[in-house]
Amino acid sequence: MKRPVRRWLIGIAAVLLLGAGALVWVASTRLPSDEEVAARIAEGFEKRFGVGLKIGGAHWALWPSPVLVLSDLATEQPRPVTLRRITVQLKLRELLRRVVAIDEVEIESLVLPRESVRAFRGKGPKPKEGGHIVALPAPWTLAPVPLEKLRWRDLAWIDRRGIALAYDGEISFDAGWRPRQARIERAGVSPPARLRLDRAAGQDRWRTRIDIGGGTANGVAWFETLPGDLLRVSAELEPRQVDIEGMVQAFGRRSAVAGKVSGQSALVAETGEVGALLRSLRTRTTFSVQPATLTRLDLAKAVTTAGISRGGTTPLDELTGVLDTQGTEDGVVMRYTGLKARSGVLTASGSLRLFNRKLDGEIAVDLVDGVVGMPLKIGGTMSEPEVSLTGGALAGAAVGTALLPGVGTAIGARAGQQIERLFGEEEPVKKAAPAARRKGPRVSP
Repeated sequence: MKRPVRRWLIGIAAVLLLGAGALVWVASTRLPSDEEVAARIAEGFEKRFGVGLKIGGAHWALWPSPVLVLSDLATEQPRPVTLRRITVQLKLRELLRRVVAIDEVEIESLVLPRESVRAFRGKGPKPKEGGHIVALPAPWTLAPVPLEKLRWRDLAWIDRRGIALAYDGEISFDAGWRPRQARIERAGVSPPARLRLDRAAGQDRWRTRIDIGGGTANGVAWFETLPGDLLRVSAELEPRQVDIEGMVQAFGRRSAVAGKVSGQSALVAETGEVGALLRSLRTRTTFSVQPATLTRLDLAKAVTTAGISRGGTTPLDELTGVLDTQGTEDGVVMRYTGLKARSGVLTASGSLRLFNRKLDGEIAVDLVDGVVGMPLKIGGTMSEPEVSLTGGALAGAAVGTALLPGVGTAIGARAGQQIERLFGEEEPVKKAAPAARRKGPRVSP
């Protein structure tokens, strides 16, 4: 290339670069400062949610790509929601056309105390809003896919007992806020506790894969928009060889049953608010644990002593039943029905209700040595479960033992239990909380 031509091209490039730089400089001088951006975001947040927001630092830039970074955020609450850092990367071409299109949002160290999050209930996006947090001023519009990817690290949820559970994950979106792919997992847990979703092209149907407790719970999930601005999310899963103790330990809990569970699960949630999906979740699981161990109860001892029994273990060849769960404002109610257990020394059947770690149930135990159908009441907590005879059953057992030791003990206990039910219980039945009485469509297995 001749030198004059090369110099001419270099000169044109220099002019273009200087012109672009001048345009960016002019645009930046007419746009708000970092402090003004932080103030506007805090003002908009309080207007939308009714809760003040403090922002420690803010920075935004147009070049080389549009980016907004906020740091050290905290809501103005007794126990604030805090966020160490959020980075929003936008698409320049769409931005120049006044179209909001976010390439990626990355969240680092978000802490969500349960009692503080409750202040935002009923203020989240509704289905009819299409998930929009705020209305955009004209002529600004949202792109068909407003957000391409959401990524988070160390998102911690603190429950009512003060237990903090941290999660990592990411979601890639299609149009209409449909997740194309998603991954959510408990941070630092081994074996992994992880959920993965993959969307069937063009359908509101997702292949669902769950790794938990060294086993799996794979299946299919669906999403529907119902009349009346309702959302419905449902799923059918097949738990396979999930270690119960490992599963609950992954979420900071302890189990009173040991063994590997398999079965069939159905889940459904219906709500008019996106943020209420988990609270409205109901599930039904038909399960089998082979073999199983009751790690904190000795059923054989409870039968032979006919008194309050705590501690001990009960090895079982098999434990089966149905578990129904229902979300409420104050936690998840768990109901076990059709429970059946068998081992070389006993068989048992019964039902159990678990709410806020408190146990309430009944079980009838048959011993191989001849005691048949001994009725026992299950009470206490998950940490300290206990089995006992009620007052009426205990009195009947005493009479039955005097008349016919062995079989008469169980017969008398059952008779005493039935008489007690006819003429009143030892304690008044407590009224269920209003949220727990809510009824929704039945979950079919």
